Amino acid sequence: MPFARTTRNAFLLSLAIASTSLTSLARAEMLDVEKDELKFGFIKLTDMAPLAVAYEKGYFEDEGLFVTLEAQANWKVLLDRTITGELDGAHMLAGQPLAATIGFGTKAHIVTPFSMDLNGNGITVSNEIWEMMKANIPTGADGKPEHPIKADALKPVIDKFKAEGKPFNMGMVFPVSTHNYELRYWLASGGINPGYYSPTDVSGQIKADALLSVTPPPQMPATLEAGTIYGYCVGEPWNQQAVFKGIGVPVITDYEIWKNNPEKVFGLTAEFTAEYPNTTLAITKALIRAAKWLDENDNANRMEAVEILSRSEYVGADKEVIANSMTGTFEYEKGDKRPVPDFNVFYRYYATYPYYSDAVWYLSQMRRWGQIPEAKPDSWYDEVAKSVYRPDIYLKAAKMLVDEGYADEADFPWDSDGYREPTPAGDIIDGVPYDGKQPNAYIDSLTIGLKSGEIVEGSNIITK
Repeated sequence: MPFARTTRNAFLLSLAIASTSLTSLARAEMLDVEKDELKFGFIKLTDMAPLAVAYEKGYFEDEGLFVTLEAQANWKVLLDRTITGELDGAHMLAGQPLAATIGFGTKAHIVTPFSMDLNGNGITVSNEIWEMMKANIPTGADGKPEHPIKADALKPVIDKFKAEGKPFNMGMVFPVSTHNYELRYWLASGGINPGYYSPTDVSGQIKADALLSVTPPPQMPATLEAGTIYGYCVGEPWNQQAVFKGIGVPVITDYEIWKNNPEKVFGLTAEFTAEYPNTTLAITKALIRAAKWLDENDNANRMEAVEILSRSEYVGADKEVIANSMTGTFEYEKGDKRPVPDFNVFYRYYATYPYYSDAVWYLSQMRRWGQIPEAKPDSWYDEVAKSVYRPDIYLKAAKMLVDEGYADEADFPWDSDGYREPTPAGDIIDGVPYDGKQPNAYIDSLTIGLKSGEIVEGSNIITK
């Protein structure tokens, strides 16, 4: 059910009565927002936290916004409702605004002025598959598996399934999700082909060794337990839930696949941002403040955040499950809890800045697996990234927060051209560096995947 912190009239009445609360009044009048009653959508994952925190800590109200938050059934419903205007904005998969803008799946111009987090996902396999993998994983002096666990350990298992004529099914949350691309990246790094898309076959299973399909995040553990899939890639708390239920083992986090990789974004239609520019700024300001709160003082607020997220209207999982990853640790096998202080990052490392290079990476993976059917020049990637990611809005909001004393000038990359420094080989599981300014060279350097000039035709890869 949707829920709202307060009504517009009640809030305005409280301002009139509380004449001594001059700071709040001045803050509310800082931006003349064009639309003050808003409905935002989200999926029940811990990385929706900036929305929950901005709501619960009153940051939306500080900006004169009266927000309703509403959990959505799945990513498609969330996107469709944003496009139709039923939602004013939403917690989105980073690939959704990009895919919609280029017309993959649906066609609509969606933009983002705010990246919601870094990292936060994991890949889990069933207990049966884990036992089969363990023989291929070296152990340390303590007898525990050495991490990161590479997909090389899974390949003999999949080969055995293929030899026996059995499909190896795995789950991910949406065709243009980070989870789809991270699972594919990890599999391909171990010589496992996760399959291709084509204009006539959008299953993503052409020539696949492992068959990937969509399962909504909260249903992942139950689907694994039922034996419908043998593993999945999902955000928290649904990897840790498998550990708590004793039905699966997370084998790797996305932090180990690509250190400090981008995750979700906050998406709005381009029409919304054009019609309501001050409202867009106010939303961005509130979300930046929430992200800062989540990371400040070495994550000192994380247990309070865990309590908020555990409520049924947000994630609705047990506090212990959410805390297992939100507080700087991650549990692999039951009892094998290891420190991963940057598993969830909301503000550090300029996490909230919408980098063009993040957008280009998603587009590169769409091209790699055939969702973008034909090769595009590097300039195309740059143009699409700049039409969707809006650091101009972000920096304007950030400047206001600095002027108001809510943020420090050092918190933001003022002089950035929108591209991160290239990711070094040592920070990526397959040892292939990534430079967002050279997407075609990057795509061509990856062992498995479409190369320049290649297209999928029927069940074959051909050079055009």
